[in-house]
Amino acid sequence: MLFESPLAAGLLGGFVQAVSGGSLYRKSTFLLDSLGKQVFPDHVDVLEDPFVRRGKGSSPFDEEGVRTSARKVVDGGRVEGYFLSTYSARKLGMKTTGNAGGSHNLSLTSRLTQPGDDLPAMLRKLGTGLFVIELMGQGVNYVTGDYSRGASGFWVENGEIAFPVQEITIAGNLKDMLMGIQAVGADTYNYGAKTVGSILIDKMKVAGS
Repeated sequence: MLFESPLAAGLLGGFVQAVSGGSLYRKSTFLLDSLGKQVFPDHVDVLEDPFVRRGKGSSPFDEEGVRTSARKVVDGGRVEGYFLSTYSARKLGMKTTGNAGGSHNLSLTSRLTQPGDDLPAMLRKLGTGLFVIELMGQGVNYVTGDYSRGASGFWVENGEIAFPVQEITIAGNLKDMLMGIQAVGADTYNYGAKTVGSILIDKMKVAGS
């Protein structure tokens, strides 16, 4: 399954919510105690950079006045840091990461991505499967990771769009989806303070006719 880049930013947002302080100290996340653990494949990195010139998420300080810093949140698929305010950090017995108010200019990249990996190239990598361009509903359970959304897009055969599909449901588990990322496109899109290309996931359930 291939997620168009604007939708792929939503998958990155789901990861951020799962490793944010409020979810962690309330134990309401499927990524509890994930620090230092493999959550993505080893070719995936997530960088936070609050100092991008004119970036939508750029700021030298968070909402509590804590100095921000550039860091790798995910390095080689392993979680290297959470998103903590002073309050949530204290509840967890940790130090704030300067993320009161949210994340700062996140980018998800793959070490396998080549400059020519535009959307047509990603469709060829998909081969035969579903290219998702629209999602509907709020069917994500961040406690269990269960994911079920209405979707529409195109059925792809042999790397070429064959016909449009709509009124279908795609389902899986976010933990499996993050680990199932096979490729990230060079067709990057900036959605708010998140930048990511289209994302190819190895398998999900599809229902509909």
